[in-house]
Amino acid sequence: MMATGTARKLEVRAPWDGSSVRSCTATDAAALDGAIAAARDALADPLPAHEAAAILERCARLLGERAEELAQLIRDEAGKPISLARAEVARSRDTLTFSAHEARRGRGEIVPMDASAAGAGYVATVERVPVGVVAAITPFNFPLNLSCHKLGPAIAAGCSIVHKPASQVPLTALALRELLVESGLPAAWLQLVPGPGRQVGEPLATDLRIAHLSFTGSGDVGWHLAGLATRTRVALELGNSTPVIVRAGIDVGDAARRIAVAAMGYAGQSCISIQRVLVEDAIAGELTEALAAAVDALGVGDPADADTVVGPMISEQDAARARGVVDAAIEAGARLVRGGSVVDGLPNRQTLQPTILDGIAPGMDAFDQEAFAPLLGITRFATDAEAVRLANATRYGLQMGILDADLARALEMAGQLDAGAVTINEVPTFRADQMPYGGTKDSGNTREGPRYAIRELTRERMVLRPRSRGGS
Repeated sequence: MMATGTARKLEVRAPWDGSSVRSCTATDAAALDGAIAAARDALADPLPAHEAAAILERCARLLGERAEELAQLIRDEAGKPISLARAEVARSRDTLTFSAHEARRGRGEIVPMDASAAGAGYVATVERVPVGVVAAITPFNFPLNLSCHKLGPAIAAGCSIVHKPASQVPLTALALRELLVESGLPAAWLQLVPGPGRQVGEPLATDLRIAHLSFTGSGDVGWHLAGLATRTRVALELGNSTPVIVRAGIDVGDAARRIAVAAMGYAGQSCISIQRVLVEDAIAGELTEALAAAVDALGVGDPADADTVVGPMISEQDAARARGVVDAAIEAGARLVRGGSVVDGLPNRQTLQPTILDGIAPGMDAFDQEAFAPLLGITRFATDAEAVRLANATRYGLQMGILDADLARALEMAGQLDAGAVTINEVPTFRADQMPYGGTKDSGNTREGPRYAIRELTRERMVLRPRSRGGS
């Protein structure tokens, strides 16, 4: 069930115009305690792998049947442009389908005991056993797909779940839960606990009934929760100041168009939105002009418009924070190429003009910190070593990209980048939902993607016995 209590209502308002979308009840302490207890009790009736797979497959089909309804809900409560919201629903179907495949793959292996003299005459198997109750904390920016990345693998692994969605987007999480229950998931297996982080997130990190805490969001919050947890496994998927290295010899116009969308789409509110363009001196001027033209061509405004790429930021506070990052960079010596302020004449003050800064450098927040805004900074380099140094010169290491006509040179450079993934001749904003996804340094400590997440959601149990005389 969805946890309820006597706490205040969460009023969900559309980032575009502030209109009320709907409300739900924020979870109080008593409701949270009951939700955790119910999820733990659900484990007494295990969910067989074939049933978990069938549930996930049915839910994926229902997502397809109700795709437009879900896309419009994402648009309304997250402010995501409708074309991107539709793409998120399609990806969510993939995530659940891959999770179902992993459930059917099996949860164990055979150990080759006769590979050593000591093991000869024995048979051993390793089962992957569900860890228990999973606490899943998800962010606002991909309210459906990132929830599927938590819930799908947990269900496939045989774990029950307590799900805390971001307070701005509880309605998409509620819709997903209803679809999973309609698909056959026992209601007790998925407890929804909307509410503020201090009221819900922190208790989930410290409650010893929680076996695994999976968090996607800001680095400061993620590492804070990890510090609170004592005996709970913690998986963190955090932020980035995403760089792309651009070398002479590439198609500058094509690169600019791809970078512009990867930087500005959904107002840059993705942890792998391109934030830093590290460009070789020889083409820096040409690329800067091409990026300005590409950004000028992007649709900005109402997320209901099919042509919109850059909609509102999630809140006025976030928009004000981003403007402060821009102003500080200009004061420190960066040149404003495009944007820098809110778009006038709209029903809100949180739609920022797509912004390009030339000459950002280490020491500026526009370079060092995750902007999470439609902000793109350009930094020039002269040598391969300088490009690598600049790419690695932040506390983050989620994904990085290289655009280079010389594949051998790009491969050599990729081996020197400290990141969870490096894309070559593809923007580092790329993600397919079956791939391992996660970072190094302050970008996190885990890998998502159903196959990889399930490793974290299970523990190994070996069973050994003497081989019978018949050989079995």
